[in-house]
Amino acid sequence: MTHAEARHRPAPATMPRWPLYGMAALALSALAITGFARGTGIGVTGVPESPAVAAIDLVFADREDGSATVSDASGRLLATLPVSTEGFVRGATRALVRDRKRLGLGPEIPFRLERRANGRLSLGDPATGGRIELDAFGPSNSGAFARFLPTPGGR
Repeated sequence: MTHAEARHRPAPATMPRWPLYGMAALALSALAITGFARGTGIGVTGVPESPAVAAIDLVFADREDGSATVSDASGRLLATLPVSTEGFVRGATRALVRDRKRLGLGPEIPFRLERRANGRLSLGDPATGGRIELDAFGPSNSGAFARFLPTPGGR
């Protein structure tokens, strides 16, 4: 190798260490702040608990033809959901049923639909403790469940 070739030979590529230390410090501080916030509850958002002002226990059952029925706890038929309709009602109940199956529970205990004093509507599963805040999915979706609630002086 000549003297001229040695001058033009590139230096080995190395990454400076300070940016690596900075990235590690940033990642560790993000983990520390997240852990602190979760441990203390700072920054937690959610729907405050509110007492139920109307409630009904509902039983959802699939039928052989692909439709589904909605009954109250006494067995009175409230609605028949034809095939390929009521997607939100089917999806919301399917999510709660999936939790029951995961825990090895069956359909014996009805779901509980509640309108709360703060106006919010929720579908709960007393068997698992799970609850879906239906208003989070918009008024048309929560309305799909609201029709099952007893009305004052009605059912």
